[in-house]
Amino acid sequence: MEDLLSDVDSKYTLVILSAKRARQINSYFSQLGEGVAEFMPPQVPLRADRAPKALSIALQEVADGTISYERTADGIK
Repeated sequence: MEDLLSDVDSKYTLVILSAKRARQINSYFSQLGEGVAEFMPPQVPLRADRAPKALSIALQEVADGTISYERTADGIK
């Protein structure tokens, strides 16, 4: 957990960032069979023998630094 917090500015940012990315990953997998490519696929290697949860994938992406975020309002910390 401490490793993840070093990549973001607060624990609240980590929660929001990983939750939004997990929703994107869920949407990606649900649209996969429909041929719609609206969301970016997971950016970490997936193991074929077990399917990780979307939140686990999102947290791994944060830990690896493959996703980033940008503050939209100044002065919010």
